[in-house]
Formats: sequence, structure tokens, C-alpha cells
Amino acid sequence: MTRRVLQLLIGLFLYGIAIAMIVRGAVGVAPWDVLTQGLNLRTGLTFGLITIIVGGVVLLAWIPLKQRPGVGTVLNVLLVGPSADIGLALIPADLDLWARILLFAGGLLLLGVASGLYIGGNFGPGPRDGLMTGIHRVTGWPIWVGRTGVEVVVLGIGWLLGGNVGIGTVLFAVLIGPICGYTIPLFRIAPSTGRPAAGEATLEGDTPPSKPIVDSPAN
Repeated sequence: MTRRVLQLLIGLFLYGIAIAMIVRGAVGVAPWDVLTQGLNLRTGLTFGLITIIVGGVVLLAWIPLKQRPGVGTVLNVLLVGPSADIGLALIPADLDLWARILLFAGGLLLLGVASGLYIGGNFGPGPRDGLMTGIHRVTGWPIWVGRTGVEVVVLGIGWLLGGNVGIGTVLFAVLIGPICGYTIPLFRIAPSTGRPAAGEATLEGDTPPSKPIVDSPAN
């Protein structure tokens, strides 16, 4: 249990730092981060506060889908946003292109590790993960259909609001799945024993680890 709790908290903190790195990379961000950036530009609220608000709204959408949040779900909503604000305060903006590319690459890898840590602790999925699996259960659509549909809408709204869509957005979509396909089984702990689980774990019961539904408060 101690290891699970530590994984959850460290993973959520690093998740926010990774988001900040990707945002400061300024070559394009994940779909949910595009929405957060757009709302940040329009409202003046901090990136982290908007992340919390959006996460809370997504969590409310679980109610008609009859999804049950875990403690990890609630902590995801509450902790990732503030850690992203910390990262944004520490990492300067307007860096040279080479530095921004390195920031994006490092942020993407760190986000994959952070996802493996917090998901592997088995304290419940993030709010956006649960939304996707809830849509799948209620509608019978393949998970990728629900995810793609939601993220296209989110991306479009964020872009219209002024969020940063670029090559990084495409690279995130293409690479985050394979990265997390490695890190989630690596860090997964079986809740009943506290020991690492054998083989690849299934996220949310019906999602192959090789194609995880990775949430980002920004994604």
C-alpha cells in the first residue's frame, strides 16, 4: 500500500511537471491542453486552475455514465493542475527552438513515466480515462471511437479559443500510446498482493495496455 500511495502521488506530481514542459516547448500540446490554453487566454485564470475546473466538469459527466471514481481519480483532478502551475513558474517561456524541442521530448517521456506510476498504483482512472470507458460501456462503441470523437471536439474548441496546435500535437497523439504501453505494465502493482503484476495489465478492464487510454489534464 505504501508503494501504491507513493506511486500515485509522485506520478500525479510528475504528470503536472511534464505538462508544463510540453507547454513551454511551444510546438503543440495534447488536445485537452489545447483547450486549457485557450481557456487560459480567454479567462486569465491560471493553467492549473483551469485544469482543475475542466477535470471537475469531466468528472460530473461520469454521473449519467454511472462511472465510480476512485481516490486516484479525485486526486488527479486536484493535484495535477497545481503541479503544472509549479512547472510553468519554474520553466521560462520563449526559449530557443532547440531548447523547446528538448523540453517537448523530455516532457513527453516524463508524462509516459508519470502515467505508468499513477495508473499502475490502481487507485482508479483519471477523469478523462473514465469518460472514455463510460462512453464505451453505455454506447457499445469501440473505446478509440469515443476517445477520438471527444478529443476532436476538445481540440477544435481549444484551437478556436487560441490554444497551441502544432506538430507536437500530432507527435503526442502518435507516441504517447506506445510509451505508456511500456510504462503502465512496468509500474503496475496488483492491489491484492502489493507486488508487481505479472504480464501486461488491462486498463479499465477492456483496454489493452499496448493501446492505453492515457488521460492528461491537458489530454
